[in-house]
Amino acid sequence: MENFLAGFELLARWDVGLALLIGSIGGVIIGAIPGVGPAVAIAILLPATFSLEPIVGLTMLLGIYGSSMYGGALPAVLINTPGTAVNALTSYDGYPMTKRGEALRAVSLAYFASFWGGLFGILCLILLSPVLAIIAPMFGSREIFLAAVLGILLVILAHRGQVMAAGMLAMFGIFLQTIGLDAVTYTKRFTFDMTWLSSGVNLIVVVLGLFALSQAFMLLISPNDSPHPQPVQGRPSKGLRELLRHKRVATAASGFGVLMGMIPGVGEFTAQFMSYTYAQRTSKQPDLFGKGSPEGLIASEAANNAVPAAAMVPLLALGIPGEALTAMMLSVFYVHNVIPGPQLFQNNIDLVYALYIALILLNVVVICFLMVSTNLLTKIIQVPTRLLGILILILSFVGVYSLRNSLTDCMMAAGFGVLGLILKRLNLPIVPIILGMVLGGIMEVKLRSAMARVKTPLDMIDRPLAFIIFLTILLVLALHVRTLIREHRAREQETDHDMHDTQLR
Repeated sequence: MENFLAGFELLARWDVGLALLIGSIGGVIIGAIPGVGPAVAIAILLPATFSLEPIVGLTMLLGIYGSSMYGGALPAVLINTPGTAVNALTSYDGYPMTKRGEALRAVSLAYFASFWGGLFGILCLILLSPVLAIIAPMFGSREIFLAAVLGILLVILAHRGQVMAAGMLAMFGIFLQTIGLDAVTYTKRFTFDMTWLSSGVNLIVVVLGLFALSQAFMLLISPNDSPHPQPVQGRPSKGLRELLRHKRVATAASGFGVLMGMIPGVGEFTAQFMSYTYAQRTSKQPDLFGKGSPEGLIASEAANNAVPAAAMVPLLALGIPGEALTAMMLSVFYVHNVIPGPQLFQNNIDLVYALYIALILLNVVVICFLMVSTNLLTKIIQVPTRLLGILILILSFVGVYSLRNSLTDCMMAAGFGVLGLILKRLNLPIVPIILGMVLGGIMEVKLRSAMARVKTPLDMIDRPLAFIIFLTILLVLALHVRTLIREHRAREQETDHDMHDTQLR
């Protein structure tokens, strides 16, 4: 209780309240505009948050992260175009309900399922805090190094069908963070005698280029589109009663979201598909799924909104981000010399609980805002895509230049923007590059620290926790190899079957 009071005291300031309001409402608006998404918004705001106090900057970014999926459900339901990538599954059942004339029912179910999932995830995070406070100090340099290796491995393997590409892009990210002046030996690495590379490749420049500028370029070269959704008639609050009739599905979906959110590199998509499959298998009307099932809509929205709170577990306990958005938040911690990990629960427990309370408040603010602003948001959906692209372009370059007043940074960001555009057009993942930069830095620092006590390779795993993480890495690799073998055998059987059919003909 004392920790909660300390957290409330940290939040009870006008600037923190304003940041929470801007982040929460701004996240809903950003999420409701197809083609933008929280990653772009956070990337643009990131340079501005560096001049703010940690609690103010993090509250604003948390607001965007936690609320964007609420807004993303609106275009998914009304025009069959997800506002954010993780709302794609919402359109499977939301849009058919709209075509049946049940737009209000679909929208209100999406809102309250998101609210249920969000609060469930935060409750689990709060209940896990005492455990985290006990376990986190057990992580030394070796354990955090191995955990970072496991994290980057899970991120790579999460890209099914693109594992090789994801691995190469993650290695490229690790390489990028090595460029510049070595902090220990003060020697230049991979600068090729170019003075502008001596200060290294700035993570925020890369983030703004890969996410914001690439999206601006994508919008500018795409056909100019301006969707026109129909207004939603009625009060969205009616969905709460129907949600309570499906509380089993909502709770199970939220549970999947929490479990998947805590595993680096897995996140919303896996949680959604697992919860959707569970809901369909246990439903009395499985045939309705994909045709306007309220259970399918609830399963999708509850799962993806439970993930943000759960994703804070590896970030706060170990300082290891699970995906791009938490990696961006990690940079805010580092700028203010607040290092997430074992020491955070001992030295800054009031900040930890303030973030928990901020997560609760942002969900309350968002649901209240949505009850009165749904039709206003349908107007925002109609913003022309090329106008949106120009705005993102201008804001991105302003953000990059404000970092160090450097035109070189702007040119580097533009280069990474072009790279991001190419990767998007080739349907290749961008996230491994960012996580490679962040986790690569953590791995290098912790490995150097651990090497002072390591005489042989076996010394890296001579402690129980390090040994458990090492076994987990081996298990993950073994399971992936088994999956590859099964897929190869299935393809061979299919080929043999096709050849047999051809011979019979």
